[in-house]
Formats: sequence, C-alpha cells, structure tokens
Amino acid sequence: MRRTEADRADERSGYIAYLLRLWRAGGGGEWRASVEDPHTGERRGFASLEALFAFLREQVGVSPAPNHERKEEDSG
Repeated sequence: MRRTEADRADERSGYIAYLLRLWRAGGGGEWRASVEDPHTGERRGFASLEALFAFLREQVGVSPAPNHERKEEDSG
C-alpha cells in the first residue's frame, strides 16, 4: 500500500489505522482477510491469516516470534 503524508505522520506518532475484513472461503474453509487504508481507500487482500499477520508485523516493524515462543504463548 502506498503511504500518504498523513499515514507517515500517524506512524511517527505510533498510530496506524486499517479497516479489517475477515471471511471464510467456500463456506467454512480457510479464513481470508483484507485491509483498507481509510485515508486512501486502497485495499490489500490476504489468502490466509498468516499472510495478514506477516503484513501487520511488517507495518509495525516487529519480527515474528520463534516457533517455540509462539507455542508457549498459545498454551498459556
């Protein structure tokens, strides 16, 4: 997504906004997602939640946790 000056100002202040849509493909299949930039109306689609999470981590500059850390968080 192309970032506008307003987006960059929001990011510097620690704020990023998206409209998030989630739905199941094929009436019960894997989750799909899209995000829409409220400033520009630009949309980006994701074929899986993992792809969405990777995009969001990239936007905020966070690396994915190693697998062993994720398993501990999921079980607790």
